[in-house]
Amino acid sequence: MRDVTLVLSDGTKFQGKSFGYEKPVAGEVVFNTAMMGYPESLTDPSYAGQLMTLTYPLVGNYGVPPFTIEKNGIATFMESDKIYASAIIVSDYSEEYSHWNACESLADWLKREQVPGVTGIDTRQLTKVLREHGVMMGRLEFEGLETPKELETIDYGKINWVERVSCKDVVRYNEGAGKKVVLVDCGVKNNIIRCLIKRGVEVIRVPWNYDYTDIQFDGLFLANGPGDPDMCVDAVEVLRKQMSRSRKPICGICMGNQLLAKAGGATIYKLKYGHRSHNQPVREVGTNRCYVTSQNHGYAVDAATLGNDWRELFVNMNDGSNEGIRHQTNPWFSSQFHPEACSGPVDTEFMFDRFIETL
Repeated sequence: MRDVTLVLSDGTKFQGKSFGYEKPVAGEVVFNTAMMGYPESLTDPSYAGQLMTLTYPLVGNYGVPPFTIEKNGIATFMESDKIYASAIIVSDYSEEYSHWNACESLADWLKREQVPGVTGIDTRQLTKVLREHGVMMGRLEFEGLETPKELETIDYGKINWVERVSCKDVVRYNEGAGKKVVLVDCGVKNNIIRCLIKRGVEVIRVPWNYDYTDIQFDGLFLANGPGDPDMCVDAVEVLRKQMSRSRKPICGICMGNQLLAKAGGATIYKLKYGHRSHNQPVREVGTNRCYVTSQNHGYAVDAATLGNDWRELFVNMNDGSNEGIRHQTNPWFSSQFHPEACSGPVDTEFMFDRFIETL
C-alpha cells in the first residue's frame, strides 16, 4: 500500500495509505458523519469535486453491490452512473467484506473507476480541523508519483459543478403514466427519480439550464446538485420565468431549495463545514414535529432575506439554519434535506406525497 499525504490548504498534513486508485487529486475536503451508505454517497453527484472524509471508523466491511441497470435506465443500487466524489478518506479500511448483496470490495470498485481511497488517517482529528477552520481545499500526494502543480490552484468555489454533472439531453421515465413532472437535473440522485416514478407520474428530466417554460407539464421538480447555487444563474432565470407565467406546483430538494429561494429573491451563504450526515434534526415550522433527516450540502438559504410572500417551512434544530421554504399562496415548497434519503432515514418521504397531491 503506497504512502499518501493529505495536504490541506492551510499546510496541515495527514499521513495515510492508499487502498484505491493511485493518482494525485485535489478538491474540497468535507466530512460525513453517517455510519453507513458509502456506495450511495460516492455515487451522489453532489459530492463532485470533493474529497469525502467518513467519520465512522470502519469502512468497506459490507463491500459494494452490483452496478446493475433496471429497464427504466436507472441503476438498481447506486445513485448515479458512476462515482462522483474525487476521493474517499477513512480511518480503517476493511479488506475483508461480507454482505448478501456484495459483489466486489470497495477497493476494487475504486480502482475500476479510478478514484483514490486513503486509509490510516486520523479522521477524528481531521474532522476537528475542518470544524474549527471550516471546509478547505486539499490534495492527495502519492509517494513516488509526481503531483501536478495545477492541483495547488484549483478553487472549488469557482467551478460550475452543476454544469459538469447535469444531463446533456432530455430523458423521459415512465412515459404515458399520466401527470407529467419536469425534473431539473442539477445532479439528481436516482432515488428522487425512483420516488417520483413510484407515485405514478411521468418524469421529464432536463438539463440544469433547459428552458422548459413552453412545454406541457403538470409540476416542476428541482433536484439536488453540487457546488455554489450562485453559479446557476441560467437555472434561476428560467425558474423565475416559469413562476411569473404559472402557478403550477414546484418542489425542490437541496440545491432545488436554494434555487427556489434565489428565484424568490433570497440570498445564499456558505456554511462553515456543511451538513453531511444521516442524523440532522429538522423541525417543521409552526408545529412540534421534528424529523431525523439525511443531508448533503455546503450552502444554505438566508431566511432573513426571503420576500414577504415566502415563509420558512423547516428549520435545522442544531444550528437554526434554513431547511426548507414555502410560498404563502402558491403550491411552491422545498426542503434542504433529502426526503428520498438513500442512504439514510426515510421519515420525510411524505414530501413527495405532498407534491403529488398538488398536481
